[in-house]
Amino acid sequence: MLLIKILLAEDVHMVRGALIALLELEQDLQVVASVARGDLIVPTALQARPDVAVIDIDLPGVDGLTAAGELHERAPECRTLILTSLGRPGTLRRAMAARVSGFLLKDSPPSRLAQAVRSVAAGQRVIDPELALSAWEAPDNPLSPRETQVLRLAARGADAVEIADHLYLTQGTVRNYLTAIVDKLHARNRIDAIRIAEEAGWIP
Repeated sequence: MLLIKILLAEDVHMVRGALIALLELEQDLQVVASVARGDLIVPTALQARPDVAVIDIDLPGVDGLTAAGELHERAPECRTLILTSLGRPGTLRRAMAARVSGFLLKDSPPSRLAQAVRSVAAGQRVIDPELALSAWEAPDNPLSPRETQVLRLAARGADAVEIADHLYLTQGTVRNYLTAIVDKLHARNRIDAIRIAEEAGWIP
């Protein structure tokens, strides 16, 4: 019997342990490595050489989708299955852009997770049909990649000075970006813009 080797990335210790236990109940699945941070996914995958990386979307260090995109570049033979508790259309679109192989809600039955891992390992795409339909019907992200980057940092609590330092921009440029973001999202202010973008799944 051919074993499917799995890398699991989940930051909540109890959830990670439960997922490992569930996956290893299946005779053909083996968790060869687990990490609690997104920035550990790629180096761990390069060492453990899993067939499938099961990645929680919300991780410290680097978010799951960013890590999945980097993993696709560094280890394209490793398929990626994203787990999330929120099926937002914009998040699914970002997942597709990151070339993930599967996108599964965390409240799916355990048998669904095991089957999704097998399907992804076989080179198939696994996406909940309702999520796919909602992503198709949802509006596109009106923000540019740079505006999305600025808003993501603002959502993490960074002020204009910190954003400018992080992105090597002037403070004036950052303020111009923030003003443009509020206008494009028809938001009342920066906080409202963050809320709108998070609910749409345009920022993690």
